[in-house]
Amino acid sequence: MASSERNSQTSTARVDPTRGVEPALALRNEQQPFLASLLIGGEACPAEKDAVFERRSPVSGELATIAAAASADDVQRAARAAAAAFPGWSRTSPSERRRLLEAAARRLMERKADFTAAMLRETGATEAWCSFNVELGSEIFIDAAGMTTMVAGSMVPSNRPGVQSFAMRQPAGVCLAIAPWNAPIILGVRSIAMALACGNTVIFKASELCPATHRLIGEVLTEAGFPAGVVNVISNAPADASLVVEALIAHPVVRRVNFTGSTRVGRIVAQVAARHLKRCLLELGGKAAFLVLDDADIGEAVKAAAFGAYFNQGQICMSTERIIVMDEVAEEFVGRLAEKVATLKSGDPARGIFPIGAMITAESARRVRSLVEDAIGKGATLLAGGEAHDAFMDATLIDNVTRSMRIYREESFGPVSAIIRVSSVEEAITVANDCEYGLSGAVFGRDIGRALEVASRIESGICHINSATVADEPQVPFGGVKASGYGRFGGAAALDEFTELRWVTLSTMPGSYPL
Repeated sequence: MASSERNSQTSTARVDPTRGVEPALALRNEQQPFLASLLIGGEACPAEKDAVFERRSPVSGELATIAAAASADDVQRAARAAAAAFPGWSRTSPSERRRLLEAAARRLMERKADFTAAMLRETGATEAWCSFNVELGSEIFIDAAGMTTMVAGSMVPSNRPGVQSFAMRQPAGVCLAIAPWNAPIILGVRSIAMALACGNTVIFKASELCPATHRLIGEVLTEAGFPAGVVNVISNAPADASLVVEALIAHPVVRRVNFTGSTRVGRIVAQVAARHLKRCLLELGGKAAFLVLDDADIGEAVKAAAFGAYFNQGQICMSTERIIVMDEVAEEFVGRLAEKVATLKSGDPARGIFPIGAMITAESARRVRSLVEDAIGKGATLLAGGEAHDAFMDATLIDNVTRSMRIYREESFGPVSAIIRVSSVEEAITVANDCEYGLSGAVFGRDIGRALEVASRIESGICHINSATVADEPQVPFGGVKASGYGRFGGAAALDEFTELRWVTLSTMPGSYPL
């Protein structure tokens, strides 16, 4: 059976999921799968009726992980555990929360080999991407630790004599965090770190495509000393995703929802959250525009475009998908980029010699290939790559892309980028904004004033001048506009997402009332 047909399935096999994730097992014998339990109330435990599902390697098709398949009853258990832990955790001092988050950052780095082993087998990523995930994940914990003393209020002037008026931030309650597979450590840690820093408890729903990697995050937090029930980890079989997610969002104790993933699923999450009047933070799809102006440093633009388009096989929400280049520099830029892209071959990441690893499934590679075929059939020129074999696809570059082609507007989430040639700056801006997405973008030009003006007109939550579309730092306000979602992760902007802002008054004089 092909690997794409064997990615995951529900099973009633009698394993011992209470053993948790055991990366050391894989290091001793790579043929043994990881075992991923649930984490509820500080305890590693099986799902109801010991239900499990399988995750298979996108590279080999071999069994990578046997994970607990949570039911609606397991959701209830996790919610009760998180709610029970909230009163105590919300009153924990900022210094104690900071200490534990810093301990989590250290422990994450100490278990870098374990995370890499799990992530390599579950996602087919390169070792460089795994290493980057661990390091940035640790930085996110450190940044959140520094924010524990920033959950502050303010004095608000009052019109009433003898009244002191305050705007006060308090923990929101139980937060539901849903993270994807493509940057599992970065996005998993980001989904919970600031929530914990603000004094909330968390239910973390692991991705069905990397349950062991996500379960390891829960294990790290347990090892760091977080109290029982503060962090709970739920995994579910793919067929049960809708049931589990709706049960989690609908539960009365859940007060905040954050979701990182596709726009298609994000719309569903938003609809369910709206029905239950739950506030949610959504970081969704993207189709980043990379503008090369007529005065751009071509060498720098080529380096940044190649990195932004093909790092992690293009499976990053900020990936460079549309390269909009002005006619004056198009020939030089496209020629040099095509030479670079032709060297970016995909292969088994375990061999350590390929700059591009596997896509998450063979079906994903076939879908990207169909976008390429559609473009070529409508007049585009294939400059490099284009072929897919199983879950592998070499870096692919297409020139002369037009609006009639699917790849002009559909998010590929794969190792392909489209060249769109334009005759003016105004046309470049128009093309950049001719897209439903608005997450990241980039503008290359030596005239900084003009580049800044162009960047200000790009409809995206993030825009970089003279650097790649793919960039992330823990302290920045990270998020998009339009179909790329709403709300912001990171730094001070995230405080509003994970706290309740309350108005509190203190009267020191007798009141005067009309009745």
